[in-house]
Amino acid sequence: MKVKHVIVLHGLYMSGFVMRPLCSRLESSGVNVLNLTYNTLDPNRDAIFTQIDEFIGNEPTALVCHSMGGLVARAYLEANSDASQFVTKVVTLGTPHQGSHIAQKMKQKGFEAFLKNSVEFLLTQNGNWPFKAKLYSIAGDLPIGLMPLIVKGSKSDGTVLLDETKLKGMAEHKVFHLSHTSMIYSREVVDYILKCLGEGS
Repeated sequence: MKVKHVIVLHGLYMSGFVMRPLCSRLESSGVNVLNLTYNTLDPNRDAIFTQIDEFIGNEPTALVCHSMGGLVARAYLEANSDASQFVTKVVTLGTPHQGSHIAQKMKQKGFEAFLKNSVEFLLTQNGNWPFKAKLYSIAGDLPIGLMPLIVKGSKSDGTVLLDETKLKGMAEHKVFHLSHTSMIYSREVVDYILKCLGEGS
């Protein structure tokens, strides 16, 4: 089934505004895009999931998510609504599927006020991908950010460790020489996303 709808979910401290260039490219390929803005520090699951359900209807749909957005997408699939059965693909960019090391460190140091309710997503430790929707996990290995200071000698995009982006059961894991935020704006990454969306359709 060809993907007709794409829902784009941004990451922590961001809004749909930063995802607009990516959405424009996706729309140019002929899919309908919902660029969903939500409050990352106080995410209202019911409101987010209802918007996703209503947009999907009963059309084959993909979720394209940056960072924490990928964990919101997982929670959406776990809620297992009727509409969620039409999600065929999930593409994540820099999502810490196994839980965020930086968020864990912030909590340990007493800085959880900066994370607020995002921790319900960022501190989940997932070991596998149990859904029928195919997961394509994109990672970056250009460490511009705090991570090289927090975990010396680590491979990361500066915010998320490379290993955090891997899960058993994912369809594909692709690494680009990009930092955590720059992958949103990369033409190469968008080309790869479009390839993923077109596979098997």
